[in-house]
Amino acid sequence: MAMSFFDQFASPSYLGIPLIAIAIALPWVMYPTPSPRWISNRLITLQGWLINRFVNQLMLPLNVAGHKWALLLASLMVFLITINMLGLLPYTFTPTTQLSLNMGFAVPLWLATVIIGMRNQPTVALGHLLPEGTPIPLIPVLIIIETISLFIRPLALGVRLTANLTAGHLLIQLIATAVFVLLPMMPTVAILTATVLFLLTLLEVAVAMIQAYVFVLLLSLYLQENV
Repeated sequence: MAMSFFDQFASPSYLGIPLIAIAIALPWVMYPTPSPRWISNRLITLQGWLINRFVNQLMLPLNVAGHKWALLLASLMVFLITINMLGLLPYTFTPTTQLSLNMGFAVPLWLATVIIGMRNQPTVALGHLLPEGTPIPLIPVLIIIETISLFIRPLALGVRLTANLTAGHLLIQLIATAVFVLLPMMPTVAILTATVLFLLTLLEVAVAMIQAYVFVLLLSLYLQENV
């Protein structure tokens, strides 16, 4: 029976048990634990330096109240990058191609930023729904539009990550299938197609990292509006 191109996005199971939990837990097992010693090895030193640089860049536009989110956002960034990169390996499953998982990250974190804004500075938080200097006849329309855009934010976060990764995986599988079909008939065209496949794979590695960064960066911008 011919397999569908979308079968790669189905959660694998063993004895009827979904294995998505293992795919989600795997990134945390791969990273080395920091040592209590003063001098660490090169891998842990490089890992700590990269995380520190990311946290510094992410927390730069936030005030002191927003710095409490540094550990959460840095952990989410590392988690998403690792899952996206592992999903590019052959015979693997990418949990972030599931919209349910991405929405499970986007909705609670977005809602937390909104609740923080409403609790700490309700006037400023509600003021984002109406730009300053708006003509009186446009006030009801703009309030409705801004409210809709506010509630669309978590949906945009989840759909953006899902769509980019799903499209990349589908394109890689389509071109790889074309290479196998063309190889016995037109070897030259197959080699050129394989070159395109290699370049596309490099692009997908960049997309896997960039989409994880964009996800966390947008969350930090939402947080910046509410702290």
